Amino acid sequence: MTADLFRLDGRTALVTGSSRGLGLTIARGLGRAGASLVLNGRDEARLQAAVAGLAAEGFDVRGAAFDVTDTEAVDRAITRLEQDGLKVHILVNNAGIQRRGPLEALTDDAWRAVLETNLTGAFRVARRIAPAMLAAGRGKIINICSLMSEVARPTTGNYAAAKGGLKMLTRAMAVEWAGRGVQVNAIGPGYFATEMTRPLVEDEAFDAWVRRRTPAARWGDPEDLVGPAVFLASAASDFVNGQMLYVDGGVLAAL
Repeated sequence: MTADLFRLDGRTALVTGSSRGLGLTIARGLGRAGASLVLNGRDEARLQAAVAGLAAEGFDVRGAAFDVTDTEAVDRAITRLEQDGLKVHILVNNAGIQRRGPLEALTDDAWRAVLETNLTGAFRVARRIAPAMLAAGRGKIINICSLMSEVARPTTGNYAAAKGGLKMLTRAMAVEWAGRGVQVNAIGPGYFATEMTRPLVEDEAFDAWVRRRTPAARWGDPEDLVGPAVFLASAASDFVNGQMLYVDGGVLAAL
């Protein structure tokens, strides 16, 4: 049946930055499609609360606390999963931060923090996970990019640089790994209403601007990302390589 193409039974998905927000919603969606889940975050207490919440909903889930900017921590966490007999079949690189500021005043620390987390962190985790996928001849990697992989706004230059780089890293991974059975693609969310963006949603002027700028005339709901994530994680996308799927309500289609 066609629906079976989208099932993830027997697969394990690691979603970085998934103790809350978009990452947690994506993880829950992959779980609904049948995947076992590994949640990740830096805050152990928040991570365990997220794990407990999904377990209470009936999902097969565990946590792996590590910081994607720490190479040794990434290696230790993945090694621990492997020692427990767990293979990661689906990797979603979702961990990300913002440090806003005008470029002429942006500090080195603010620049490095965003690049290290949003771009290098995705490379670091994929580099550790990919060898097992390549050896098996099968795997899915989904990098969570952004509208700002294509466009920029004032005070978000470091974020745009990181997400633009992640778009190109997605393509580079696909070029190297597609012939060995690993599909690498990206999702570019538009303006989404989350805990992190609540101040913007509650800003009447900015909220009105987003609704005018977005042809769908609304903010994205985190659930809007579930279908694209399941598609890119499933057998339905086995010949899709190096693509960026923008989930933006039409923002990039409109002048």
